[in-house]
Amino acid sequence: MGREKDPHAEITGPDRAYNNGPGVRTVAVPPEQTLVKDLTHTVKETLFSDDPLRPFRDQPKSRKLWLGLQGLFPILEWGKDYRLGKFKGDLIAGLTIASLCIPQDIAYAKLANLLPQYGLYTSFVPPLIYAFMGSSRHIAIGPVAVVSLLLGTLLRKEVDPDKEPEKYLQLAFTATFFAGVTQFALGFLRLGFLIDFLSHAAIVGFMAGAAITIALQQFKGLLGIQKFTKKTDIVSVMRSVWSSAHHGWNWQTIAIGVSFLAFLLLTKYIGKRNKKCFWIPAIAPLFSVIVATFIVYKTRADKKGVQIVKHIRQGVNPPSASKIFFTGDLMVKGLLIGVEAGMVALTEAVAIARTFAAMKDYNIDGNKEMVAIGTMNIVGSMTSCYIATGSFSRSAVNYMAGCNTAVSNIVMSCVVVLTLKVITPLFRYTPNAILAAIIISAVVSLVDIPAMIRIWKIDKFDFLACAGAFFGVVFISVEIGLLIAVAISFAKILLQVTRPRTVVLGKIPGTDIYRNIAQYPKAETIPGVLIIRVDSAIYFSNANYVRERSLRWLADEDERLAKNHQPKIQVLIIEMSPVSDIDTAGIHGLEELHKSLTKRGIQLGLVNPGPVVISKLHASKYSETIGEDRMFLTVADAITRCAPKAEAA
Repeated sequence: MGREKDPHAEITGPDRAYNNGPGVRTVAVPPEQTLVKDLTHTVKETLFSDDPLRPFRDQPKSRKLWLGLQGLFPILEWGKDYRLGKFKGDLIAGLTIASLCIPQDIAYAKLANLLPQYGLYTSFVPPLIYAFMGSSRHIAIGPVAVVSLLLGTLLRKEVDPDKEPEKYLQLAFTATFFAGVTQFALGFLRLGFLIDFLSHAAIVGFMAGAAITIALQQFKGLLGIQKFTKKTDIVSVMRSVWSSAHHGWNWQTIAIGVSFLAFLLLTKYIGKRNKKCFWIPAIAPLFSVIVATFIVYKTRADKKGVQIVKHIRQGVNPPSASKIFFTGDLMVKGLLIGVEAGMVALTEAVAIARTFAAMKDYNIDGNKEMVAIGTMNIVGSMTSCYIATGSFSRSAVNYMAGCNTAVSNIVMSCVVVLTLKVITPLFRYTPNAILAAIIISAVVSLVDIPAMIRIWKIDKFDFLACAGAFFGVVFISVEIGLLIAVAISFAKILLQVTRPRTVVLGKIPGTDIYRNIAQYPKAETIPGVLIIRVDSAIYFSNANYVRERSLRWLADEDERLAKNHQPKIQVLIIEMSPVSDIDTAGIHGLEELHKSLTKRGIQLGLVNPGPVVISKLHASKYSETIGEDRMFLTVADAITRCAPKAEAA
């Protein structure tokens, strides 16, 4: 088969170039593209850049069917080469993350204002679904702190879990269903690029703010406070803590919570210092639960004011499809909550999957991941689960425990089933303080101070997004912090699009290379010539700015030359290599710029416009307006043609 031609590839050749005289090279003009070809190329690059149909070409129908099943269920692809040696690593990893997830699941369910068993349910069905459909080998699936808090906060605004627990539970399942639908749709329609609009800096700030908020919420369980604020901002929480200091704190609860929190943080420190001891912080939460539960049971501390978990429903997930709202106002509310929480969950899961895939040098199909995560949440909503996603802490433990494939998630699910069937009655006397300590120790790692410092050093605007998301979550609410993160991310994109960077170029002495004079102070300007580079596509959103900024550069340079009694600028050259595209408004802006320069007796030259840009300039007849001999391949060619005397000087 012949190689497919890229309609946007630059085409050169003497038949398409213009001759401006000896030694002067000009820009080649590519063949004109039809609207259909242009749209086809754009859609392909946006949605199908990985060419998902490539493996199916020239294959018999039976093979195509098998490849399709492998695409939907990656376990069929890697499962055929699965061996006992790999299972040993997956078994150890699965048992290790199960010991970590069981106490975390019980604790995270409380963050979502749900009964403890729903956290365990969420670590049974979704990981099984993901193991068959997911493409990541190391991600560990289950409930996570940030999504649990976000879901609980959004749901509580609509339904009070204390007054209407059944309706609250139904709304939670509804939100989970629509979160899964959203995630599945993004993957199926290949719209995964949309989650990239939430910048890394905003995510770092949001996660850190959520971690602080989650930790503050645990003061209720850590101090044994009976009446606690339902708000999540730091001011309301601290006011609630101090107002209950004289009569609401329980010293037995504090002793249990603080001592085990110190123990958990110590084990995390040991595991961080010595990677071979990763299993110590992994089993520490379950060990703490066992010891704390035994202490409370033997001392009957629950009769002295220590709050305990009490009853956890025994048995596997009951069906819940009939509890999902498919009509009415609560369906709409569940839809909105599900979309918001589902996007956050999806962003976290894809980021984790890509991180570990890069560490082990294998590829992750983002769209397949979204389909898998969406499917597991849809099924989960019908089996008494709330929103599940990838957990970074458990995935890190899974990786360090020697996991080879997603079978570790299956092992974890089996352990969770055993817990639900047999062990749950033993959690009756588990104190809430130990659950609070587990949550605090788990979310500490979400505050990534080195990453914040790095963001500050690299990009101050990125740090503004990070700080905005952080303070929004901490001082207002989780959803407002997320909104601020998204708003600042979009604001950055808009600023970059509407106010593109333009720089003045100068010649590096002894070469024909022209570079930014701010970056290269020794670069020399050419007498009578101003060279500007536009570092962005030119669209309707920035066309006027590019024209006005070019004229301002011209005015500033003329003012400087006048002070030094030097001749004014006679030639303006625009270096257009970074200009990847231009629309009608952009061309109109260049036309207006040309008119302004003509009135002042200044020549205009364009250097190296790309194939898309040059096609549109010719289609609009702009090349005829300024003269086809005024578009050059290099700045040196433009100088030779437009200002030979200046260059010679």
